Amino acid sequence: MASYKVGYIVGSLAKASINRKLSKALVRLAPAGMTLAEIPIRDLPLYSYDYDADFPAPARAYKKAIEESDALLFVTPEYNRGIPGGLKNAIDWGSRPKAANAFAGKPSAVIGTSPGKIGTAVAQRELHSVLGAVGSPQMVSPEAYVQFTPDLIDDEGRVADEKTQEFLAKFMKAFHAFLVKAR
Repeated sequence: MASYKVGYIVGSLAKASINRKLSKALVRLAPAGMTLAEIPIRDLPLYSYDYDADFPAPARAYKKAIEESDALLFVTPEYNRGIPGGLKNAIDWGSRPKAANAFAGKPSAVIGTSPGKIGTAVAQRELHSVLGAVGSPQMVSPEAYVQFTPDLIDDEGRVADEKTQEFLAKFMKAFHAFLVKAR
């Protein structure tokens, strides 16, 4: 079985983010052959092409982490019917300068959770569009819009609801299968 290093990016900057809890559950449920490590975005300054000649240290570390990953998993909330500004900023950093786009050819998947019934469906559609623009091949099925309820996932990533746990494990297995084909 092929082994993949997957960098995951949590779209929320909040320390107590429910999407951070979801990411911990996904780490626990990843099949054999997948090693997941967070690629933090909290310390990135706002992107400007003025930095293209000399990226600041947090941006260099971020871009290096992307480049060292075989694939990327985006775990994002939905803010005002779109992707969070911090996540869009991180994608801008990773894709610039255009000749050094770290996302080009890097397989990815998108998932997210929200208290709302449609989860993060709108943000995920927007994120798929942005990832397409930066050249990241994407797993588009199965889609995963998780409605977060109190105590669904604890701080260590344990999923209380058996059906949700099975669904998330199936999502991660599908991502692994996608990586086998994409890589």
